[in-house]
This record gives sequence, C-alpha cells and structure tokens, in this order.
Amino acid sequence: MADCWTIRTEVPRSVAQAALLAHEEAVDWPYDWVLTGMEIADDRPEDWFVEVYLPKKPTAADRKRVAALFAGSSPNFTVTKLPDEDWVTVSQSGLEPIVAGPFYVRTPDFPPVLGTIDFVIPASQAFGTGHHATTAGCLAMLAAMKRRGIAVRNLVDIGTGTGLLAFAALALWPRALATASDIDPVCTGVVEANAATNNVTLGAQRGELTMVVADGMADPLLRARGPYDLLIANILAGPLEELAADFSSAVVPGGSVLLAGLLETQERAVRAAYVRAGFRLAARMVNGDWSILWLRKRTRQPLHRASASR
Repeated sequence: MADCWTIRTEVPRSVAQAALLAHEEAVDWPYDWVLTGMEIADDRPEDWFVEVYLPKKPTAADRKRVAALFAGSSPNFTVTKLPDEDWVTVSQSGLEPIVAGPFYVRTPDFPPVLGTIDFVIPASQAFGTGHHATTAGCLAMLAAMKRRGIAVRNLVDIGTGTGLLAFAALALWPRALATASDIDPVCTGVVEANAATNNVTLGAQRGELTMVVADGMADPLLRARGPYDLLIANILAGPLEELAADFSSAVVPGGSVLLAGLLETQERAVRAAYVRAGFRLAARMVNGDWSILWLRKRTRQPLHRASASR
C-alpha cells in the first residue's frame, strides 16, 4: 500500500473555518491531498483540528502550501506517517452508532436496534458513514421531508460516497427510481458492497439503485434518468454554487434539492446561487457548524389574465 502521511494542527474554530474556506479557493490544490477539519471533542466546540492527508512524506514546500491556508496565523504542525493501512478505514473503525431521525447507522461491530431503519456502513475507502455532521443532518432532513408529505418518484444522490444517503432515501420512498453518482471510481465498489450488506437492490427499475461515476451532472445517464424530484448533494460549498444552474435544469418544478457540505458561514453565498437558479428555501438545519439546506424549485408563475375593461 502507498505511503500516507498527515500534516495536522489544532487551532481555534474561526481559524479552522478560514482555512477550510481558503482550501476551496485553492485551485491548484493537489487532487490526491485530502483536507479535513472538525471539532476536537463535543465538549470543546471552539477547539478544532485541521488535518491534511497526502500520499508521500511532505517536503518543506508541501508544508508551506498547507501553511498558506492559514494566512495571518502561525499554527504548529505535526507531521506523522500512518501505518500501512487505508487511512479512511482506520479513521472510521470503532465509530459509535448514530441516530438521525428514524435512521440508525452503525459499523458491523455493533448490533441492530429494533424499531429503527438500520444501516450497516463499514469503515471503507469512501466518505459518508453518517458520523459527520453533514451526513447525519441530511438523514434528519430526509426524514423531515417525508413527515411533511413530500412524494418522491425519481431521486439522485450526487457525490454519494458510501451510498448511505441514497439508501436512506430509498428506504423512505421505496418505489422511487434511484440514481447515485460520485466522481471517485472507488465508490462504485464501495456502494456495491454496502448495497449487498443492506439489502439494497442494484438495477434500473423502481426501488432499485443505479450507480454511475460522474463529475457533477456531466454524464449522459444522469441526464437521461432525469428530471428528478429529489436531488441530494452533500459535497462542498464551491461545487454546490457552481452546480446550481445544472441542478435546476435537472429538477422538476416543485422538486427538492437537499444540500450539505457547507459551513454555516458559507450558507449565504450558496443560498443566493440557488435563488438565482429558481429555488426557494423550504427548511434549514444547523448541525454543529454545518448548514443543511432543503430548497424547492419554483413552479412557473400563472399568467395574468388580461383585463376585460378597455
């Protein structure tokens, strides 16, 4: 297995969030470097860590590139070589189960709980075990949409990762056509394995899930299976803004988009992009420092009747 190293620092929340925003603006950021940031502990909401995973021993130039995300700050970095194991799997192993709405998400290390919609998501090479605030928030928002009577006949999960959000949507709307996509080819095998574990049928019929590798909406199969009445995208704020028009074209009037992966400080810009694309806010949720947005596409305004008087 290839080497994996981390560059880590612990900083105040405001500094971490500024670094995450700077990362989104860094157009030359290496594609195989993964940056994460979150609270160190639930009882320390103002103390965050930021960690970069990279597939080589970092050079002085690499450290300088990471430090550039912290303009105006001088954080102390710790460089560590990880064991020869997949770092995502290691980081996710032993995670406690979570409850989000009716959903109970666990690794195989824990037993099921009766009366819940139970999903087993092993530690894997893809993101989306449900433990991140954005994924858990999406699960809760999907349940809220169901409670409010939203009917879904055709859904798509963009940036599916482990497939969890697509699985959850199918559990709530079991007769829907369902499509999941991710830009990372490794997710195909991960989704297939998780589908088998959770008795989700892969296929192209109603109640089944179709998986495709795609960058945003740039795939003929995604376009052919639309338009959708539910589009889920738990990705990043920058891509969410860029994809607003594409998502609008892919969603039926009155349809819903569920957006996550954005910090609360990024919400205003994302919402503005979707208002311009023809959406209105239906509900929002803040989970930690992360915003989860449910927006609905506006229907065509009725034509005004011409006045009978002259």
